[in-house]
Amino acid sequence: MGKISVHPSQRTADDVAAQFEVDPEVGLTTEQADRIREEYGPNELRQKPPVPLWRKILAQFQDPLVYLLFVAMAISIVVWVFEGATGLPIDAIVIALIVIANAIIGLVQENKAEGAVAALAQMTASSTTVLRDGEITSIESTQLVPGDILVLSEGDAVGADARLISATGLRVQEASLTGESEATDKNPEAIPAGAPLGDRHNMVHKGTGVVQGVGRAIITATGMDTEVGAIADMLDSTEADKSPLTREIEKVSKLLGVLVIAIAVIVMAVMFLLNDVNDVSEAVEILLLGVSLAVAAVPEGLPAILSLVLAIGVRAMARRNAIMKELHSVETLGASSVIASDKTGTLTRNEMTVRTIVTASGQIELTGTGYEPVGEVVGEPSAEALAEARLVVTTGALANNAQLREDDGWQIEGDPTEAAFLVALPKLHEAELAFSREAEVPFTSERKMMSVAGTGEGGRSLLLTKGAPDVLLSHCTTERIGEETVDLTGERRRDILATIERLSAEGYRTLGAGYRVLDAIPDDVDDALEDGLTFTGMVGIMDPPREEAKIAIAEAKAAGIRPIMITGDHPRTAARIGADLGIVEAGSRALTGVDLDKLGPSEFRDAVRDVSIYARVSPEHKLRIINELQDDGRIVAMTGDGVNDAPALKTADIGVAMGITGTEVTKEASQMVLADDNYATIVAAVRHGRTIFDNIRKFLRFLLSSNMGEVMTVFFGVVLAGFLGLSETAGAGLAVPLLATQILWINLVTDSGPALAMGVDPEDGDVMRRPPRDPKRPIIDRHMWSRIGFIGIVMATVSLLAIDLFLPGGLFTLEPDTLTGARTVGFTTLVFAQLFNALNSRSDYGSAFRGFFSNHWLWGSIALAVVLQIAVVHLPFMQVAFSTEAMTTSQWLTAVGLASVVLWAEEIAKLFRRALARER
Repeated sequence: MGKISVHPSQRTADDVAAQFEVDPEVGLTTEQADRIREEYGPNELRQKPPVPLWRKILAQFQDPLVYLLFVAMAISIVVWVFEGATGLPIDAIVIALIVIANAIIGLVQENKAEGAVAALAQMTASSTTVLRDGEITSIESTQLVPGDILVLSEGDAVGADARLISATGLRVQEASLTGESEATDKNPEAIPAGAPLGDRHNMVHKGTGVVQGVGRAIITATGMDTEVGAIADMLDSTEADKSPLTREIEKVSKLLGVLVIAIAVIVMAVMFLLNDVNDVSEAVEILLLGVSLAVAAVPEGLPAILSLVLAIGVRAMARRNAIMKELHSVETLGASSVIASDKTGTLTRNEMTVRTIVTASGQIELTGTGYEPVGEVVGEPSAEALAEARLVVTTGALANNAQLREDDGWQIEGDPTEAAFLVALPKLHEAELAFSREAEVPFTSERKMMSVAGTGEGGRSLLLTKGAPDVLLSHCTTERIGEETVDLTGERRRDILATIERLSAEGYRTLGAGYRVLDAIPDDVDDALEDGLTFTGMVGIMDPPREEAKIAIAEAKAAGIRPIMITGDHPRTAARIGADLGIVEAGSRALTGVDLDKLGPSEFRDAVRDVSIYARVSPEHKLRIINELQDDGRIVAMTGDGVNDAPALKTADIGVAMGITGTEVTKEASQMVLADDNYATIVAAVRHGRTIFDNIRKFLRFLLSSNMGEVMTVFFGVVLAGFLGLSETAGAGLAVPLLATQILWINLVTDSGPALAMGVDPEDGDVMRRPPRDPKRPIIDRHMWSRIGFIGIVMATVSLLAIDLFLPGGLFTLEPDTLTGARTVGFTTLVFAQLFNALNSRSDYGSAFRGFFSNHWLWGSIALAVVLQIAVVHLPFMQVAFSTEAMTTSQWLTAVGLASVVLWAEEIAKLFRRALARER
């Protein structure tokens, strides 16, 4: 099979099928598809080549501060050589090893985040319906090959470029390729050469979406050979916009970077002024200290940790059936204040079952639930009522695009409402009537009906229609009663409408059926034929509410989230289900699209603020409701499954697509996909989103306050060196509270592990008892900054006090020791203070002792840090590397006791915060 030399749009569908050696009625075989895929490759656009490992490694060192640190180390080595190269350049070696260790940690974090994002991309991979081996099946779009037969219907994302074989009312949105905002009508007729892309009405293209109708097409190009593949280079050059949270974190990092560098410069200047620097080695030591302080205190790794924490959280959400397509959407999800949801399948079980059939001669009840076609008629209805009921269900089963099959249990393909007719048919002991379908007028949300035209028994040309019964009734002029067709009187119309109201109030979803005998089937079958119909009756379909949805709605309300139902159902049905689920009180009104159209701007605004049930609305109404809620300052999560929901999903702050019943177009327009189509999963995802955001605040509090403690310890230690006795004890040496290697060690041991562990901290018990977060409020607000400063001051105080207690010339000398010994105690105190701070940082207001041992990862990271600190104090080779001395038992007790002041001081502060919060 060779590539087509003449563009397929200029050839007949039969010629294209012959070129690809495919029977349009059977499709390719699996063996053919595998062989073609080997030749053409997967149906994927060219991806950016992965960054090689060596470049990722180099990227870990691409920071101006790290460059400066390397320069300082190089100078240190040069000085060591000129001074005789005695021993080893310990400081330079240790600093180099610590920088390399930090780079390895950063590389591992980056790879894990990339792996998580790749896994999410796989979860949200699109699928396409094709004809393979004579059967209609759904496959991943990457598996499509030239020659495959696409089976297109409303809501499908077109997986590859293809030549149409057939089309009925087919319209495709091609704005992504042509820039045209209006959908394009499609038909399979050949076109002359030279037609521009937007005029190729017999072609469908990868990356576009079917907005109406049905059709079949032969794939002619995949991957980079498609029209969208031709602009792949432009797509590659487009950079993704950074999320507000990422931008804020980067802004904070830069701000702190400038601040810390300024402090480091001041520290170095003060050290030069206060110390008698006589040789180059001491100058280099000061330079190393200043640069090490800046490297350790600047949170340059915050964006990487943020990405990893988000990735871990999003993967956990995916395991619970909420698949986020983008990491940064989590921050918006957690701030959601409105969840606007459809009813069917999300708030209900989506187990559509025809339970009652109402015709002119009576009402018939059916047993059975779900999609297993097992059940029977209740009681002994009249022969006329049974015949009419069979006609209603048969009409619905023929005007239908769903499929019912037994495959490891009864499964459906297509719309569950349509499948309900297929399930009901055997219960009435009725086989499908002989009917040759020739054309279709597809369902649209505006018409709320769909029809098929074809030839029935006796060669009669028929139009069979089903749809919303009140809408369909307006297109009917007669009614079927027994074997007779009688005119519909005004009184009879009122009776039928009253029955619709009664069934809707009982919670049934109603669908009507009708037909029309045609003289002949016209060449162009459209909705103009849907007049002069004969009304046959209606069915009441029961789709019971999900029990877990009722619980989830109560939880959402407790969390300050307003649930809204927006459905195409009858308003009485919507109001009844809404009351049963607890969305509204019993007797609350539901507004219809007609009601909304009658409202002025201010009345519409008031209605959207007050009313939470909307029925019989169009896509335009959904969009208006979402826009009004957003204008009112609400963060809106909106669910959708049909193609007409795509604009509202794109407009909503969080568009939520249904993973089971949702179309590919809605999945592409959304930020989140529900793998189980369950409302409870949305609320659980909001809870998880809030928890992730809380955890981000936790590790930010921890990292920034701990870094502040390091900076203040060095700054005040240098400035107050004479006051503390550091200068006197140091003698001819430099009077510094911590050495460069010790500062970098603290950064290595206490930063990444506890921070990442806090990123997976279990949720706080009150996470869904708080109102939604104001998205305009910065993640690091004034309260957090004040707490960061407070903790930094406490850390510096206890660390410097620990040094002072063991300095011979200290203010409060407890047990005189050498400068190295006193510095070791201060060094250890600061390490443990940061570990206690990790426990503090788990909550703004709650005690650290609440859920004390609930985060096993945090305790594991603390235990590791403790072991490493003991090693650095007591192992001889590490004593040499980090200029430490073995500590006595009393010194250990003093260090841990002083470090714990950080915990107790914050506990007291939290007591005051809780008391103030109660007073408010």
